[in-house]
Amino acid sequence: MTDEFKPLKGIRVVEMTHMIMGPSCGQILAYLGAEVIKVEPPAGDKTRHLTGMGRGFFPSFNRGKRSITLDLKSEAGISALDKLLETADVFIENFRDQSLSNMGFAPSVLREKNPRLIVASCKGFLHGPYQDRTAMDEVVQMMTGIAYMTGPTGRPLRIGSSANDIMGGLFGAFAVLGALLERQQTGNGRALRIGLFENCLMLVMQHMVQFDLDGREPSPMPEREFSWPVYDIFDTQDQRQIFVGAVTEGHWGILCKAIGLENLLADPRLQSKMDQIEARSWTLPVFAEAIATRDFADLIKVFEASGIPFSPINRPADMYDDPHVMRPGGLQESHLPDGQTFRAPGLPIEVDGQVPSPTSLDVADVGDDTDDVLAELGLSSSEALAASGFAERTSA
Repeated sequence: MTDEFKPLKGIRVVEMTHMIMGPSCGQILAYLGAEVIKVEPPAGDKTRHLTGMGRGFFPSFNRGKRSITLDLKSEAGISALDKLLETADVFIENFRDQSLSNMGFAPSVLREKNPRLIVASCKGFLHGPYQDRTAMDEVVQMMTGIAYMTGPTGRPLRIGSSANDIMGGLFGAFAVLGALLERQQTGNGRALRIGLFENCLMLVMQHMVQFDLDGREPSPMPEREFSWPVYDIFDTQDQRQIFVGAVTEGHWGILCKAIGLENLLADPRLQSKMDQIEARSWTLPVFAEAIATRDFADLIKVFEASGIPFSPINRPADMYDDPHVMRPGGLQESHLPDGQTFRAPGLPIEVDGQVPSPTSLDVADVGDDTDDVLAELGLSSSEALAASGFAERTSA
């Protein structure tokens, strides 16, 4: 049995964020062993109460965190947060710059009080002309061109998950780790700013660079110029869809033999990879016809055995039946405050063969840890009551 992977054990993170970008940053640090204290308003993070597409936001990105409530509209709440930050190694926030300054918690002020503190500000934009704009995942996807690249011409589409928010949280955690390493040498923290817009720029970087080098704008992905002979979705005999790729000369030969199209191997029009790419207009219908005569289960056995890139066209709900996802450690079970359980993926890494896990994977109720955390700070019961906004919460 290997030792638990907790490289951030002993690191205290105070997180004052909502939605996905900031919480995912804290979630990753919790997975690495940090104590993450989530500061919520007296009524709780509004993300807790989202329904529909937002139902999974709070449970997904707030597992394993302690929860306290502070009324930051009161002097008592601001004083308590100030005391808490004196004990922190990292502060994650996603407030508007002006709002944070008005409360006396601008990064420069915090680091003057506590030079060792690392402040990670999860913002819509880095400093520049847009720094005060309101940004959301969909906004920056439209701004950077990733929505243009995802949908067909005239129909920009956002990515089908909050991938940009999550990646922004990952960059935040990455920056925090770097600052923690540096602090071991210098003794000083850093003020970090992570931009959702700039994060999305990295996602479209390959398309930007293609234009900068060639002077030609790439077409949206549904209309893209292909670099491979086969890279497409086909229908099987039993009405399943399957993605199949043949991206090398070796793949081409293996695929042709696997589905009974050996005649294409001898075709003089298809003797180089570029020949095969340029012939897609007439070869793809041939592949489609051949694949349509085979059952899905038969095809995946053949493709897996031969090393051909392939995939069923799944829905997210299908992942709960996927044998690889359901392997030990593939999903981790968490409990909501009402006792309901859910299963979610962990970090996509293994350490000595084990998937890391926080000490707890459960989702704390609003303010569950308020009394304990504020008592640790030396606040009396009456001071803690005033700081937490408990009276406001119970009357709401």
